[in-house]
Amino acid sequence: MEVVVVGHTEVRSLLPMHECIEVMERTFRSLAEGSALQPMRSILWLRERFGGLGLMPGHPGSPDVVGVKIVSVYPGNATTRYESHQGAVMLFETQHGCPLAIVDAGEITAIRTAAVSALATRLLALPDAGDLALLGAGTQARTHLEAMRAVRRLRRVRVWSRSEGQAQRFAQRESERFGIEIEPVARAHDAVDGADLVCTTTAAREPILHGDWLLAGAHVNAVGSCTPKTRELDTQAVLRSRLFVDRIESALHEAGDFLLAKSEGAVGDDHILGELGDVLIGRISGRKQAADVTIFESLGLAVEDVAAAHHVFEKARGASHATRVELGGLRDAVS
Repeated sequence: MEVVVVGHTEVRSLLPMHECIEVMERTFRSLAEGSALQPMRSILWLRERFGGLGLMPGHPGSPDVVGVKIVSVYPGNATTRYESHQGAVMLFETQHGCPLAIVDAGEITAIRTAAVSALATRLLALPDAGDLALLGAGTQARTHLEAMRAVRRLRRVRVWSRSEGQAQRFAQRESERFGIEIEPVARAHDAVDGADLVCTTTAAREPILHGDWLLAGAHVNAVGSCTPKTRELDTQAVLRSRLFVDRIESALHEAGDFLLAKSEGAVGDDHILGELGDVLIGRISGRKQAADVTIFESLGLAVEDVAAAHHVFEKARGASHATRVELGGLRDAVS
């Protein structure tokens, strides 16, 4: 079989943020309506969780493809030249199970994660929200800035990082890229003070966002923590919120922001109001009052990766310069 191979530079050009947001909306609608298949992912952690290898299969329902993301996760790469997430998404058609494409997973992850946060922001944030705090100054901060600009008109942007130099470099680079003023700040509290949009995109193991900092009416996209023993949000932040997740099953097993608050007796499982897809199709309500603090806990789902990779594949396969390799094939005839 002829398989299309798409590298990270091509993914970035073939998956613009506004298109990915719409792909994610269709994906979460399929998930909520029951046509998608999303098992739990498995992660092999290496030597004291220095790094890990994740295996994430999924079937988004529409489009009718199945796929798997295999990705290494090395949080310590933040201080190196390498991205923290590296790997590939592999697509298969569903009639005969033939491989279709191999797509760079790092760039897919970077874009689709922010696109899902944009969808959550569209559904949960105040319509006039536009004072943005970015906690973290890495790849996800970069894509989240782009995603927030796609769904809200930003009045002010502040960025904080545990590396002050990284925050300053981020602010200078992204200010020039988008033609907006981005202010680097020395403390996380300084970024969050007065913000009605907050995106946490760090590899923190202990809280870097405190609930008593949050403005009434704020919306938080909690992105960085994806293991049961690590968190970016303190208990008060979770307790104050109307809490929504991408997948309840995943949150009950993996969301340290929620699970550590639960272990302290502050909240129970019913504090999770529902999944983002439930809000999208009107099964549950999102924000009820202007003063509500809403949180979207993002863990990342394979159906997001597969749907995004399929979108890239559909655009790439018609290009004359697309890279193609032979993989798999027809069964040999038996006489």
